[in-house]
Amino acid sequence: LSAPEIVNIANVSGISIKETLERLRDSGLDSLPGGGAEILDNEVRHRIARLKSSVDDWITVHRTAHAVGLRSTATMMFGTGETIEQRMNHFVIVRQMQEETGGFTAFIPWTFQDENTALDGTVEVSTGHDYLRTLALSRLFLDNVQHLQSSWVTQGKKIGQAGLAFGADDMGSIMIEENVVSAAGTHHKMTQDAMEHLIRAAGYEP
Repeated sequence: LSAPEIVNIANVSGISIKETLERLRDSGLDSLPGGGAEILDNEVRHRIARLKSSVDDWITVHRTAHAVGLRSTATMMFGTGETIEQRMNHFVIVRQMQEETGGFTAFIPWTFQDENTALDGTVEVSTGHDYLRTLALSRLFLDNVQHLQSSWVTQGKKIGQAGLAFGADDMGSIMIEENVVSAAGTHHKMTQDAMEHLIRAAGYEP
């Protein structure tokens, strides 16, 4: 359950974010994904995802989750026409939250996939070069977040593998089911054996 879903559950149920997370935790939930962060800048969010929760909502959900004993990841979806300054503001928010709570297990940046979306053809989609540069910058800026994940799901196997040399120490999962970026026209697949082979071929131990 991502932050926007937690906010919606709380609103529909008429209870606080804290009580929502505590009830879910007591029912077995032990972590949250960072999804729904997009770019943590309200101007960007209003332009690309105005029905999703605000920056403050995303921060509140993750800060509260960490406070009640849940861990989470932080994400960044970039390449929607945002400025470099807006990307950096996103990094600042994640870094400051991690300094405050220590609750993020990993940071996962990925590029916007535009096919079949309202932004299709209206923004310059990020290249593999932009992705790897942003990945490396993530590692340098967010040195207080232990793990950095390379997004083979959006970038494909080879750039996902190259990401291990640009600061990432995690290639994520083999994605038993994925229906977000696939709906936007990206259909990369991976088996466990293939992932382990890519990691070893790059000189690392899976």
